[in-house]
Amino acid sequence: MNDLNSALAEFEADPEIAAMIITGNGKAFAAGADIKEMKEYDFTKVFSGGFLTGWTHINQCKKPTIAAVNGYALGGGCELAMMCDIIYASDAAKFGQPEILIGTIPGAGGTQRIIRSVGKSKAMEICLTGNQFTAVEAEKMGLISKVFPPDQLIPESLKLGEKIASLSKLTVAMCKNAVNRSYELTLTEGLNYERNLFYSTFATEDRKEGMAAFVEKRPPNFQDK
Repeated sequence: MNDLNSALAEFEADPEIAAMIITGNGKAFAAGADIKEMKEYDFTKVFSGGFLTGWTHINQCKKPTIAAVNGYALGGGCELAMMCDIIYASDAAKFGQPEILIGTIPGAGGTQRIIRSVGKSKAMEICLTGNQFTAVEAEKMGLISKVFPPDQLIPESLKLGEKIASLSKLTVAMCKNAVNRSYELTLTEGLNYERNLFYSTFATEDRKEGMAAFVEKRPPNFQDK
């Protein structure tokens, strides 16, 4: 996870990068925690050492993150995918939160994020049984956006990233922020927060350019300011 966090920090700081795609090597999207190592831990070690807190860095990215899941996304792998803003998957992908099968529970957001996507009943079934489910099932329950054949997954993910990159980076970051804040706020608070960010876009050059381009029937030339 340290390598991923370092890469994310580097890409986040690069003004030429507008979106980030996270993927695996085909067999697995992400392996999750090392169970052989973790079985020797005790409460003092995990609590005092802040075990798994390093997994939260991806949530601080202002740029959109796309998970391209092309293999197993179990346990921490499933949690990592859910931390991303958009999830695409191949039809060979498998998801699951199997922690219950080894006597523990998800610790990097599994119980908290999955319920926001699939509802209480499905979340309980997934977390309490440890059963795996397919990409098609994940799409049906609302956990992921789209499913593709394996050879189309990366090209389609790149196409999505390029679409986002063609827009104003500033406005994209504001929109992402508004959507993410909906998890934390009541509807009334969220509507007020969204409205204030909407007002803020009227202080940007990109809002002026976008509306002018629409009226003049030409492609916009966003400057990210």
